[in-house]
Amino acid sequence: MKKIIALLTIGLFFSCNSSAQKKETKSEKVFPVTKTETEWKNELTAEQYYVLREAGTERPFTSALNKEYREGTFHCAACNTPLFKSEHKFDSGTGWPSFDREINGNVDFSTDYNLGYARTEEHCATCGGHLGHVFNDGPRQTTGKRHCINGVALKFVPEK
Repeated sequence: MKKIIALLTIGLFFSCNSSAQKKETKSEKVFPVTKTETEWKNELTAEQYYVLREAGTERPFTSALNKEYREGTFHCAACNTPLFKSEHKFDSGTGWPSFDREINGNVDFSTDYNLGYARTEEHCATCGGHLGHVFNDGPRQTTGKRHCINGVALKFVPEK
């Protein structure tokens, strides 16, 4: 009987495979607009490709859209999806265009650990292009959110 219990214990020990031991597999989300990396490189500038397709960050205070306050809509530079309305833009002082909310359904979110801690990353929900990150230090009188967006990932379409 002792041998059976010992064999069962050893068997359980070697067969245990808890979820903590499993490697996390990241499944790629499929977006409505998909293109090859070559197609994206041909359609975007080098800086747009770096930000939108490689999750890069433009230097602060370099985008003309940082000071764009006309009425209109900010669209994805890669696929032209409307992402943010000018009425929700504010000057955060960070050097990147900032908004207190997105156009519902047009922005997708994920978690990014690239700096060693969790941040909420924003993507275009149509093409998956990296836009920037959202933080909880925005205007308290509205949403409290600051969508910190790379200007090169956007194009501005003024109201007519």
